[in-house]
Amino acid sequence: MLRFLIFYSIVTGLVLLIDIYAFQAVRSSSSELSPSAKRIINIIYWSLTVLTLASLTTVLFFPFDKWPTALRMYLFSFIMLIYLTKIVVLPFVFFDDILRGIAWITRFFADKPADGSPLPPITRSKFIGQLAMVAGGIPLALGINGILRNAYNYKIHRVKVALPHLPESFNGLKIVQISDVHSGSFVSRSQVERGIEMINKENADLVFFTGDIVNYRAEEMLAFSDVFEKIRAKEGVYSIFGNHDYADYVRWSPGEEESGKAANRKLLSEIHKGMGWSLLLNENRILRRGNDTLAIIGSENWSNSGRFHTYGNMSKACAGCETADVKLLLSHDPSHWEGEILKQYPDIDIQFAGHTHGAQLGVEIPGFIKWSPSQYLYKQWAGLYQEGKQYLYVNRGFGFIGFHGRIGILPEITVMELVKA
Repeated sequence: MLRFLIFYSIVTGLVLLIDIYAFQAVRSSSSELSPSAKRIINIIYWSLTVLTLASLTTVLFFPFDKWPTALRMYLFSFIMLIYLTKIVVLPFVFFDDILRGIAWITRFFADKPADGSPLPPITRSKFIGQLAMVAGGIPLALGINGILRNAYNYKIHRVKVALPHLPESFNGLKIVQISDVHSGSFVSRSQVERGIEMINKENADLVFFTGDIVNYRAEEMLAFSDVFEKIRAKEGVYSIFGNHDYADYVRWSPGEEESGKAANRKLLSEIHKGMGWSLLLNENRILRRGNDTLAIIGSENWSNSGRFHTYGNMSKACAGCETADVKLLLSHDPSHWEGEILKQYPDIDIQFAGHTHGAQLGVEIPGFIKWSPSQYLYKQWAGLYQEGKQYLYVNRGFGFIGFHGRIGILPEITVMELVKA
């Protein structure tokens, strides 16, 4: 409890420091307004601080997963945008303070006016304050657009992968991949239905879902299972669990964690089955076309980072498919590729992963720039990667978590075609 209180005090103090410092830009940029206008601005500014601290306190002391979805998503997104704006403002305030410090030092050693009159006071630069407010408005505008337009603005990414040993019977195999649904974040059912329609229009041979169907608990998916059960593929829909699907982030009451997680796993498995999905938990399925075989291998969550639990067992998952002509792996975390697959399983042709969401934030201009904060955590964070004859595809995610939207990195439906090299 003491460690928790220390953490709470540190976070609260950090919020207040950001607010106090960023307020300097607000105050200087509004210096010429009337007293009543300044008072209104001050009330609004500090009311948002109170709202943030109240929300933070509620989140830390009460189960966040029990909040109404719309309230949880929009409130948290609003607070994120406000503080992203303030963080952008801070460097301008700091730069202004440096200039003021230099001016103070210069004046300290300068001669005073001959008539003995006092030097004029050093004032905060109104221009820099206004510049800071303009700069802060950019992420605010992008964030609002990300919430209102991009949360469900599904983008189809088409990719061809050439495999030299692909049997002719599987040449042209079309696979649709989605990942990271995070159904507990959805507010608009109709928009999700539109995404499912886009998937079905592809008339895929296979559909792969690569984990994180919920945020916290299996019950979140009950409201959307009838939507996702409409997904169709000629040879089936195959799925796995991601790190969020194990109820590891639920605040369990003392003594309830083990039984609660077991019940969550059972219900989530039943939901997958009820939707007609073939859930692969460290197991595989073999597709046959004549004498040709293709193995679909599903690993439970496997992470090369200590931040996430590892439940995957590749030896168990691959049992019985050793002689398959082609091996496709569904494994949620892309770090599994370099952490184990490349080192120990050179016969895995392609790993399909998700997990990163592309941070739901970044810039992608094909042929020019591909950047996201995700790249500082994951070497492979979005799109297709190749090492020798092995491939990894990282889906940017169908849903979202935390921030109710996306900035630059749109929700993804992957359409992959396998061709013979």
